[in-house]
Amino acid sequence: MLAGIVPDPYEETEAHAMANRKRPIVLRCPVTAEERALIEQKMAQLHTKRIGAYLRKMAIDGYIIQVDTTDIKEMTRALSAIGRNINQIAKRLNAGGLAYQADMEEIRERMDQIWQLQRRILLSQR
Repeated sequence: MLAGIVPDPYEETEAHAMANRKRPIVLRCPVTAEERALIEQKMAQLHTKRIGAYLRKMAIDGYIIQVDTTDIKEMTRALSAIGRNINQIAKRLNAGGLAYQADMEEIRERMDQIWQLQRRILLSQR
């Protein structure tokens, strides 16, 4: 307040408005000790001490990140198929059998699919 200026007693200050704010609904969210520690670390990065204010701000204004994992799932399926093929070939070899050229070609084709998927995933991240 500046000297000689009398504040208007009816003017609502920001502090007064905050003091009169009512939040009748209470939300509860159980967390683990590790989660609590992470929340406190993030609060410290923002130099805030009030957990309610931090959680409210993050819930209302925080970013929602949706990740499309379609390519990753497709890559995982391809890797699983290669793993199964390799296991079948290994069993045949361990039993004294021969590795067939067709098996080796299928593995090469699957590996090419994986490389193409990986390139597509990396290019989509740019």
